[in-house]
Amino acid sequence: MESRTEPSIFRNAIAIIRANGRPYVVINIVYYGLVLWGMIVAALFPPLQHRLLAGLHAQAQGKTLLALGAKVYASGSVPLAALATFLVNSVAGAFASITLPSALIPFSGFVVGFCRPVIWGLTLSPTSPKLQLALLPHSLTLLIEGQAYVVAILGSYLWGKWVARPGSSGFATWKHGYAAGLRANVQLYGLILALLAVAAIYEAAEVIALMRLMRN
Repeated sequence: MESRTEPSIFRNAIAIIRANGRPYVVINIVYYGLVLWGMIVAALFPPLQHRLLAGLHAQAQGKTLLALGAKVYASGSVPLAALATFLVNSVAGAFASITLPSALIPFSGFVVGFCRPVIWGLTLSPTSPKLQLALLPHSLTLLIEGQAYVVAILGSYLWGKWVARPGSSGFATWKHGYAAGLRANVQLYGLILALLAVAAIYEAAEVIALMRLMRN
């Protein structure tokens, strides 16, 4: 029989979320609310979306990380596309954009993390038949991947809170709060990476399927 006392990063992560249920719910509402807000803005101002999509298309044609990703997806290999997506989202999307800034400046990753949902909303707003076709299956990607970033933002928020207000959070000094924030973020990353892995596999499969459908 499996012991219940065995350490589990998933159990620890869920325990952190449950212990901080209110900020977790608020971050979810704000995050997905910003996606919706971006979609509404793009629907009201279509030229803004056109410029953003044109910029992304230009990057995909150059010597950029986006261009490399486009080539991987164009190859039609779901495993390779999933791996590339997971690496980009985990390293650049979660760690470098949210967690690392939080280790240097309290709450910085918390603020930066909310830029992504706005960009998602602006670029994915279903203002054309092609975007409408893409958004339906891609909504699940946004939900799962977004949840990974929500958890990362929660970690950033807790880290900043425990450093800025250690006494009210039960810590003697900001150094104790910083150490506790670091531990909490490490524990949260098991769940973050698991969510990003699931999102990457699904995104690779659905995007490549859509690409094949649009070519036919």
